[in-house]
Amino acid sequence: MVMLEDTRTESGRMVLNMGPQHPSTHGVLRLMLELEGENVTQCIPDMGYLHTGIEKMSEARNYHQALVLTDRIDYLAPITNNLSYIMACEKLFDVGDKVPERAQVVRVLLSELTRIASHLIWLGTHALDLGAMTVFMYCWREREQILDIMENISGVRMMTSFMRIGGLVADVPDDFAGLVADFVRVMPRKIDEYETLLSRNPIFIDRTRGVGVITRDGALEYGFSGSCLRASGVEFDVRVNLPYCGYETYDFDVAWSKEGDVYARYMVRMREMRESVRIIDQGAKRLLALKGAAIRLDDPRITFPKREKIHSSMESLIHHFKLVSEGPVPLPGEAYAAVESPRGEQATYIMSDGSNMPHRVRFRGPSFYNLQVLQHTIAGGLVADVVACIGSIDIVLGEIDR
Repeated sequence: MVMLEDTRTESGRMVLNMGPQHPSTHGVLRLMLELEGENVTQCIPDMGYLHTGIEKMSEARNYHQALVLTDRIDYLAPITNNLSYIMACEKLFDVGDKVPERAQVVRVLLSELTRIASHLIWLGTHALDLGAMTVFMYCWREREQILDIMENISGVRMMTSFMRIGGLVADVPDDFAGLVADFVRVMPRKIDEYETLLSRNPIFIDRTRGVGVITRDGALEYGFSGSCLRASGVEFDVRVNLPYCGYETYDFDVAWSKEGDVYARYMVRMREMRESVRIIDQGAKRLLALKGAAIRLDDPRITFPKREKIHSSMESLIHHFKLVSEGPVPLPGEAYAAVESPRGEQATYIMSDGSNMPHRVRFRGPSFYNLQVLQHTIAGGLVADVVACIGSIDIVLGEIDR
């Protein structure tokens, strides 16, 4: 590939930097565009402006402390980041299949609420990029309802860090089920409103159909996952193909399409929100049936003793102190756990050397793989199509740069 800096000005082509401050790049992403009039002849994405070193920071903390760092990877879907990391830790401690059912149900509920909240941010900003401001306002309204639920359970609206190795940090409040039921009741009508504004809108259709096409073979070749992969005709969903947290017991459909363009990716995510509402409805009913059940393992290697024992038992107090100050210590080994985040396969790899801190931590972020196809989908299109393609991929730069 010819680097854009080597392009001769005599060719009549112009090199234009789009970003890293451009709002339509959805983060600090720089695109070097080679233009011939309004046509893009070449595009080179330039990332690395948001590098945080989260992976190396995780290796300098014990297994409990590193959890809070995972919230900041994909900052629009912190719950799924937590879950991927926690599941990898549970595999290291060989307790992955022993997590109490109530804790698993809450994990599913929070993951699906997070999926909808993330898709709402994507839909609102994507529509705003293409000139539809009303949709952005509507999406923000429903996302606030989800954040209110997160605040109700943890006191924090986004970075809840609500999960723990072996279960949850605490049980959900008594009014949690009611708040979820209220959301489930109104959300399908809200999705109908979004589709009324966009799905048959002639301007939106002209800007999205046939634009940024990614074929089935291309999606597989570039390691696509999530909605982008399913919009290109591949029916792969981690929740179905590699089930976790009991997803195999829930009744829902995998949304997919075969067109592979911007409009197909839009429709797949709209259907995904509807399916997430179905899962949440089922989970809320299960939660009521499991009222009062355990929310974490009773395993002294990883679980804090109950508060009443701390006040009456010196051994429990010492146990609590050791877990807080040093953290749990797994046997040497390695583990890999993947979940279906709103953007695709979010996975965590952890290697243990038998100490209280991970020897190696690596995160597999879907946006990093999905972004690389951008330079091929944009080339040959118009400058206006660049914005539509970026929005349809739904990238988060915090997860790409890490």
